[in-house]
Parts: sequence; C-alpha cells; structure tokens
Amino acid sequence: MRAAAVQLQSTPDRDRNLEAADRLTRAAAGAGAELVVLPEKWPVLGTPEQTIAGAEPYDGATHEWARTTARELGIDLVAGSFSEQTGNDRGANTSVHIGPDGETKATYRKIHMFDVEVGGKVYKESEHEAPGEEIVLSETADGAGLGLTICYDLRFPELYRILAVKGAQIIVVPAAFTLATTREHWEVLLRARAIEDQAFIVAANQVGEHAPGYRSGGRSMIVDPWGVVLAQAPDQETFITAELDLARQDEIRRSLPSLANRRPEAYRWPSEVTA
Repeated sequence: MRAAAVQLQSTPDRDRNLEAADRLTRAAAGAGAELVVLPEKWPVLGTPEQTIAGAEPYDGATHEWARTTARELGIDLVAGSFSEQTGNDRGANTSVHIGPDGETKATYRKIHMFDVEVGGKVYKESEHEAPGEEIVLSETADGAGLGLTICYDLRFPELYRILAVKGAQIIVVPAAFTLATTREHWEVLLRARAIEDQAFIVAANQVGEHAPGYRSGGRSMIVDPWGVVLAQAPDQETFITAELDLARQDEIRRSLPSLANRRPEAYRWPSEVTA
C-alpha cells in the first residue's frame, strides 16, 4: 500500500486552504497514493479565536469535500481534522476517514487537549473544545487496521498501544505541532510510537506561520514499524509518499513479538497519579 502525508501552511483563509489541500491531495493520488492523510485543522487555522470562528457542522463543507474527493480519486482519505460545531458551549477537533466509495468509515474526536505552555506561549485548547471519549480503529479498503489520532495525542503512548492491540497496522497523526516541539520532540515521538507498537505511522504536520506568533514545524513523516523514517517533508507545502510493506510488518511482529509478549494481568494503574 502506498501512503501519502500532505503538509500544508493553513491560514484563516478557508478558500485558500481548500485549494491547496485539493491540489496536493490530487497530486498525491496521481503519484500512486492509496491512503492520503491531511494535517490538523487544515480548513481554517490561525489564532485560537480565528480557528474557532471557522468551525463548521459535522456534515459541512469540509466533510462533503472529503467524501466527494475520496470517491472521485478512489482513495482512502483521512481528512486531517477540522473544528466541529457541536451545539454545545465547546466544539470538537474532529477527524474523518472516508473510503474510496465516498462513505464515511470512521469519525474520531481528539481525546487529549493541548493545555500547555511552550515556547513562552500558553495554549488552552479546552477553553474552546471538549475532549473526545472514544478510541477509534477504522479499516482501509485493503483491510488494514487504521488507528486515528490527532496531534497532542502523540504524547500519550497508552492510546497508541490500545490501537495496536485492537488491530491497528497503520496509525495516522494529523498535526499542527508547534515549531518549538517539532524541533526536539516530533521525530523522537513518532519513531517511538512506531517501534513500541510495531505500526506504520503516517504523520501530516502543518508548516510555517498561520497567524502572528503561531507557527508549526513541518517535517511530516512516514515511519515504518522498525522505526525507519521512510519519507520526510521539507519545510514547504508539499506531500510525501512511501510504500507500506505490510508483509515486512508481519515479519517484525513475528520475530520480535513485543505485542504478543505483553503481560496485561501484571499491569496496574496507580490509584493516584501525582503529575
């Protein structure tokens, strides 16, 4: 299976973002990609206020574009994520997986909220968005288990382990990783999740400045279950592709059976966690 990660420099301009996403998705499919992954909040991305102002209904323009495009190109499309209007005080950070028939195969709402201080800037995602509650495993047209995650989820290995145990062979990571954290953490975390869970990781990051003071680090990657970086994007809007050798994955899981050697009966969560 050939997979692609589309790297965008999204802004508050929805029309501009859609043109870039459509053009690069079509180019990736033209290069043979059967699975295409877009980054986090690609339809509208700016300041938190601008991003939330661009929220749309679940069945809005983004979802409709994804269904139409996946059907036309005959691909599995993970339409990154978009800010979803939920009818509540807070929205959701929502990703959809569309099959080659144009049908929605899975919907995932980001579980972990980016409430941090990094690079001297405070981010408080939970002020505008409610966390999802469901771990979501989908399946590609070829029958490969497809785990859905978004951005900050990458720092929570328990989510990725559960996806692998449930059958994920490929895990996607639409992201808008900050410039500061991309520099030191992005590659390390992606390769760690791939090695730990012996899964392919397809990570589509945002790149460049989205609004004054808000920058993402790019370096979108595709990593194999041995932790080898199969493809990495330069610092520009582009796409990368790589062949996902599922037979090689089977061999890795057979010869180094760390998933099979788990001892869940010995694992106990502490009753209290000091953090």
